[in-house]
Amino acid sequence: MRVLGFMSGTSLDGVDAAILDTDGVAVTGLGPALLLPFTQAEREVLLRATADALRTDGAEPAPASFGEASRTIVAAHVRAARALLARPEAGTIELIGFHGQTVLHRPERGLSIQLGDPAALAAALGVPVVARLRQRDLAAGGQGAPLVPVYHAALAHWLGSARPVAFLNVGGVANVSFVGEAGELTAFDTGPGNGLIDLMLQQRTGARYDDGGRLAAGGRVDQAALQAMMTSPYLDRPGPKSLDRHDFSLDPVAALDIADAAATLTAFTAASVADAVRHLPAAPRCWVVCGGGRHNRVMMAALRARLPLVTDADALGLRGDFLEAEAFAFLAARSVRGLPITFPGTTGVGGPTTGGEVFRP
Repeated sequence: MRVLGFMSGTSLDGVDAAILDTDGVAVTGLGPALLLPFTQAEREVLLRATADALRTDGAEPAPASFGEASRTIVAAHVRAARALLARPEAGTIELIGFHGQTVLHRPERGLSIQLGDPAALAAALGVPVVARLRQRDLAAGGQGAPLVPVYHAALAHWLGSARPVAFLNVGGVANVSFVGEAGELTAFDTGPGNGLIDLMLQQRTGARYDDGGRLAAGGRVDQAALQAMMTSPYLDRPGPKSLDRHDFSLDPVAALDIADAAATLTAFTAASVADAVRHLPAAPRCWVVCGGGRHNRVMMAALRARLPLVTDADALGLRGDFLEAEAFAFLAARSVRGLPITFPGTTGVGGPTTGGEVFRP
């Protein structure tokens, strides 16, 4: 199948859209991809919904901001799809994988809220949409996250990677997918990715992120603050486990100037990834880094100082900015075939579990 996958992450930078050729088992080709940035007005709508989500328990009626955010998400995804499909090399897609916008992830309560109306998306684009990919796993006792590891395993096979290999996605949250010598999967969220750095900058300056790590490069890591963050009980828990980007506090860096805070938070992401190796079945032979965090040169230097053979996904011919969008195309293809998308080693679910609902135009 030729499948269009979407991802709009918690960093709220925009909609990633990517086309993948796949049967849900193997990757046979990569189609075009693009990022459609959110407008400032769209970001503000999504930020209001996220703030309201942090105050909800999932039982009461949804706040009005959820409806506005859902419409905003669909409109942005339709724009992204039409821009991508206008390219001659896009071809004809048969299916869409839609993640929606996560505004709250509380797996201990069996709750993960993604906003966006897949039926409206299917109607607007005239293509079946697979969505609600986390819910069956959550209902079966899993964490509902991470969902991407089965795609990482397919990429490891496609590349012929030496194993064991670890794929590290550094988005708002950082997560690792360990692919063992026999293809076995272990995965979990290691800790914050870019999320804490972004939140600190947004609160102090209104800037969205530390572009290229320039701010962190001018700062000094405060070892006391770093050690305070490294005492988080989350880091001691073995996987499977998953996070919401708001699960860690900025209090340890509150007294630091902005450059030192950025440097310390960047070091915390790298240190928490390195610490996570103790929860893996074996030490990976190499680490493939994807997601926005790999554009932060201070982050990459900190990872290389702590881990063996750290490689930017792009150096292997992959598209490090679009792996998650590709993954949701892959998951959609697996879902319509009834193939499992989560496993005991990735989400803690009792057995391999399929997921997703199909919304037809």
